[in-house]
Amino acid sequence: MTELAAPSAAAPGAASATTPGGRRKRRLVNFGIDLFLVVFGLLMILPLILLVANAFKTPQELLAWPPTIIPTNPTLQNITTVLAETPLSTWIFNSFAFASLSALSISLTSAIAGYLLAKFPSRTMTVLFAIILATAIVPFEVYMIPLYFQAQQLGLLNSLPGLLLGYLVMSFGIFLVRQNVIHTIPDELLEAARIDGAGELWIFWRVVLPLLRGALGALFVLAFFQAWTAFAWPLIVTSTTDRYVIETGLALFQTGFTVDLGRLSAASAIVLVPSVTLFVLLRRNFVEGVASTGLKE
Repeated sequence: MTELAAPSAAAPGAASATTPGGRRKRRLVNFGIDLFLVVFGLLMILPLILLVANAFKTPQELLAWPPTIIPTNPTLQNITTVLAETPLSTWIFNSFAFASLSALSISLTSAIAGYLLAKFPSRTMTVLFAIILATAIVPFEVYMIPLYFQAQQLGLLNSLPGLLLGYLVMSFGIFLVRQNVIHTIPDELLEAARIDGAGELWIFWRVVLPLLRGALGALFVLAFFQAWTAFAWPLIVTSTTDRYVIETGLALFQTGFTVDLGRLSAASAIVLVPSVTLFVLLRRNFVEGVASTGLKE
């Protein structure tokens, strides 16, 4: 008679995870992780809460110590003053146009370059991709001045095309799309389309782009926020207040010796609305696009 095999050494440890004590320990660990994430999330959004609260505080309450989170005497004076005395709507429109066109340009150029680098491999493409990645470590401030002289020679200073000159391409966007194309679009699908007589442009437009919806959504959000929060380049390119973007406009609330905290907080709170709205609308694409980069085999 054949004897039954003795239980493995790992069996007691594996069974302990299903015992009441093991389940209790696991629940405590999960509770600790959840508690840490909740506290960390509250700490992250606390500055935003204070910013919105400061927009409704009186000048006396803004200077009070310790600071209050909920205004004791809320007022709309800061918001009405900002809207009446500054071209805030013009700055927001300039920023929105600049950020939207920049995000569209970066999404398009990244989609084209990422697809070519992923599905048409060659030694030239490998070298080109290495050069693109190398440019990612070069700070924008290094080539900002030469780019300014180029914009000056082209007659693009103090204009929207001049603003876009420095935000048309993103090396990280090319990398993001390339990785998504490699891991989410099989070569067999493209070959099947070619066998059916489809051209490369048709394949890119009708096959590749729909499959890159998540990655391009994530890239659009990243590119939009990069242009929306740009300060150094708009500061040196624009010279009149009617051409300012929101970041350079907000800098006017700060002088050499004082900062108008009330109006600055009110303007900043108003500016949060478009960016938060965009993220809420595209948050699913953002998470899916980033999560799928380099993770699927």
